[in-house]
Amino acid sequence: MRALTPDDLDACHRLSQQVGWAHRREDWALVLGLGQGLAAIAAGEVVGTAMWWTFGSGHASLGSIIVAPERQGAGLGKLLMQGLLDATRGRSRGLIATEQGRPLYAKYGFEPVGTVLQHQGPAPAVGLPPLGPSETLRLATEADLPVLAALDEAATGLPRAPVLSALLGRGEAYVLDRDGVAAGFSVLRRRGLGWLIGPVAAVDYRAARCLIAHGLAARPSEFIRVDVPAPTGLGSWLTELGLPEVDTGLVMLCGERPAPPGPARLFALVNQALG
Repeated sequence: MRALTPDDLDACHRLSQQVGWAHRREDWALVLGLGQGLAAIAAGEVVGTAMWWTFGSGHASLGSIIVAPERQGAGLGKLLMQGLLDATRGRSRGLIATEQGRPLYAKYGFEPVGTVLQHQGPAPAVGLPPLGPSETLRLATEADLPVLAALDEAATGLPRAPVLSALLGRGEAYVLDRDGVAAGFSVLRRRGLGWLIGPVAAVDYRAARCLIAHGLAARPSEFIRVDVPAPTGLGSWLTELGLPEVDTGLVMLCGERPAPPGPARLFALVNQALG
């Protein structure tokens, strides 16, 4: 194994295509630019990947764990997982697993703590929820980064300003203000087969719905994906709108769970790697 580098982006893209992931090369460039990774090499080719992203001094998210189909069952997954654990020693660790991956992660001390619902498809026709008399919805700028980062950290318990800064450079971010104070934000950007809405952090359910509805209305009939934590209750609303649930992910944690101070909550993920 060796470290992943930008020179591996084409190989990572090919590998993700082999396992049916819809990642673009640009999606790989984003996550690699924000974190670090390992490459498993055989006959000079990348046949496995694993990545991690650190937040503050105490937590890391793990993801982009792929083994080439012809190499599965040969122990590469365990090798990559051990490499991730070695690289993030001393931190709590989180990941989102498939049911197939759950037994492997459980062997390393990961326990299920939640579920993420993956909704995607052509954006349904939606009407924008009416704004209250004290509310405005506006396009965010780079100057809003401290406000977005504060909302995000209140919702996640993690300092993720570099992630948000990268997303601001790649998509459109919107802020819902109430009485001149930010009550939530969302990001709409290119990813995979089309567009992704996320993250979405907001102080309440109504603000989150308004922000997500705005994203859907901005790209009528285009492919859009939203990954929402099950406890938010947004899954049934998205299904009713016409954006179906197509898959679920199992949130697993090893170590102490980050404690969001609130009052903001995370209503949609950046992606299933970064959370």
